[in-house]
Amino acid sequence: MADHGRRVLLLSNSTQAGRDYLAHAAAPIRAHFPAGGRIAFVPYALHDWDRYTAKAAAGLGALGYQVTGVHTGDPAAVVAEADGVFVGGGNTFRLTDAVYRTGLLDVLRRRVAAGLPYMGASAGTVLAGPSIRTTNDMPIVQPPSFTALGLVGFQINPHYVGGGIAPGHMGETREQRLAEYLEENAVPVVGLPEGSWITALGGTVTLGGTRDGVLFARGADPAPLPLGSDLAALETAPRAGEPRGPEC
Repeated sequence: MADHGRRVLLLSNSTQAGRDYLAHAAAPIRAHFPAGGRIAFVPYALHDWDRYTAKAAAGLGALGYQVTGVHTGDPAAVVAEADGVFVGGGNTFRLTDAVYRTGLLDVLRRRVAAGLPYMGASAGTVLAGPSIRTTNDMPIVQPPSFTALGLVGFQINPHYVGGGIAPGHMGETREQRLAEYLEENAVPVVGLPEGSWITALGGTVTLGGTRDGVLFARGADPAPLPLGSDLAALETAPRAGEPRGPEC
């Protein structure tokens, strides 16, 4: 179960079409991080860490924050000196592999439990759940485990798009892929569309942004999650059955 001293902001996306990096989420970001604070940025989900950190520094700098990439020194020390942490998007498997290799996964888990504000976007949002099993990404590397931070007690599928796909295309829809996840796992999933986010403050978990989400739970049809929905019950509700294997 997630720690109730937490301050967690989970964005579906970091860039909204036609807007600057993080601009669409300026209001929740300002409410989340202390004004003028120092933000430790985790760039591991992309290949070029320096370039990615510069992008995050520009986006958060426009909101009045100072940004330091965790790769520029000892990652644990950079996080220890920060007023908040932002884990950027990219490839979730690459991100997970790196936070395991650097020891940052345990550092983040401890620091967020102690009250450090955490913000994730896309892959950084998936990393905040119990596991990374509901990412949209290809496994371009093999992390030691799929176990993630567990900052919230349900899975998240960012960039969620419902409905059909191109006529004649025989691949699975997003709904079908999440249904396959639930055949093997009991933890529910929030489909989080672009432009929306989840805020977890202590025991309160709320869906915000501009577009409704979708709840996927074993044994039930997908259900709409209107903006403003209280998601806290998803963390404590009995699971509809048991997974076939360990939920790591």
